[in-house]
Amino acid sequence: MPNISKVGLAMPSSPIRKLMPFANAAKKAGKRVIHLNIGQPDIDSPVEALRALKEDARTVVEYSPSDGYDSYRTKLSAYYMKDGIPVEKEDVIITTGGSEALVFGLMSCMDPGDEIIIPEPFYANYLGFTQMAGVKIVPVTAVIDDGFALPPISDFEKVISPKTKAILICNPGNPTGKVYSPETLKELTEMVLKHDLYLFSDEVYREFCYDGTEAKSVLNFDGIEQNAIMIDSVSKRFSMCGARVGTIVTKNAEVRATVMKYAMTRLSPPTLGQIASEAALLAPESYFEEVRSRYVERRDVLVKGLNEIPGVLCPKPGGAFYAVCRLPIDSSDKFCQWILEEFDLDGDTVMMAPASGFYSTPGAGDDEVRIAYVLDLPLLEKAIACIKAALEVYPGRTN
Repeated sequence: MPNISKVGLAMPSSPIRKLMPFANAAKKAGKRVIHLNIGQPDIDSPVEALRALKEDARTVVEYSPSDGYDSYRTKLSAYYMKDGIPVEKEDVIITTGGSEALVFGLMSCMDPGDEIIIPEPFYANYLGFTQMAGVKIVPVTAVIDDGFALPPISDFEKVISPKTKAILICNPGNPTGKVYSPETLKELTEMVLKHDLYLFSDEVYREFCYDGTEAKSVLNFDGIEQNAIMIDSVSKRFSMCGARVGTIVTKNAEVRATVMKYAMTRLSPPTLGQIASEAALLAPESYFEEVRSRYVERRDVLVKGLNEIPGVLCPKPGGAFYAVCRLPIDSSDKFCQWILEEFDLDGDTVMMAPASGFYSTPGAGDDEVRIAYVLDLPLLEKAIACIKAALEVYPGRTN
C-alpha cells in the first residue's frame, strides 16, 4: 500500500471541526447540541444577494475571468474607497474564499522554509495554510490577562531572522475579537518597513467593531504600499460563508502578477458566488447597523454570563464575533470532548473549539476555549448554563 505524503501527514486537524463525530453521536443519543464552535452566523444574507441569484437569467454557469468579474472588482474598489481605503480595481484579485487568497499570497511571497511571524492565538487554519506553502510559523504570544493585546514590537524583533519574510495579523482578530488601534498598527508598519517584510492583514471582520472602536486597514498607512497584502472575504461580512468568494488586495504589481499565475491555474473563482457578492455590495448601511447591534447584545450576555462562573475569565472582545475564555480545566481538548460525550443539562450540551488549536506553541491554550457568539440569546443563555453546570462536575477541574 503506497504511503501518504509527508505534507499530508503533517497537515493539522481543524480544532473547529475535529469534534464533529462526538457532536453527531450526541445528537444521535437525543441531545441538542448548541454549536458555538464555528463562525457560521445565523444572520440572514442580504436580500440583494439572494435576489440576484434568483433573478439571474443565464443558461450556462460559465467560467469567470481568473481574477474575477470586472464589474465586481470595480464595485469592490468603490466599496473600499467609500471606507477611505485607497484601492483601485487593478489592485484586486477575486479568490475562492479568503482561504485561497491567503494561500496564494503565501505561495507568491515566500519560499518553502521561510518564516512568517504571527501573533498567537491565531485563526487555526493558518496552521494548514502555512503547511501547504511549506512556511514555518514563528509565534509571538498574546495573553488573555491583558485582553490579547498585540505583543510589544520588541517581541517581534526578537524573533526576526534571515529566514523571516512576512508578518500576518488578523484585525479584528479571530479567535480573540481583539481590535488593534491605529497607533499599534502604525508601529507595526514601521517595523515591517524597517526590516523590509511583507505584511499580510486578514481583514474579513473589519465591519464588526464595537464600542466606538475602528479597525484601520493596513492599506490606510503611507509607505507600506509595496509590502502590504490585504485578505478579505464576503463570508462573515455578508453572512455568505457558502459563497466561497474572497479577495486578495495589494498595490504590489509583482505580487499580483504572481498571484495571477495561481489564479489562472485554478481557472476561476465561483461564478454564482460572485453574482451574489457583487449584489451584496448594494446592502444599505442599516444592514450592518442591525447586525452589529445583535452581536453587541450577544457579546455582552456571553461575557457577563461566563465571567460570573467561578474560575472563568473572558475578556470583552472589541470586534468580530468570537471570544476566548479561560476555564478551570486540565485540558480544553478533553473538556470539549467530555461535554459532548458525557454531559447534558436537560438534554442540552455545547460544542466549543479547544483554543489549543489556535496556538503553535506546545501547551499554550490548554485551559482556553473559543466561543463563537453567532446564535441568538436564548441559545447563548442555555449554553452558559450548560458550561457552568458542566464545570461543577467535570472530573478534570483544576480549582
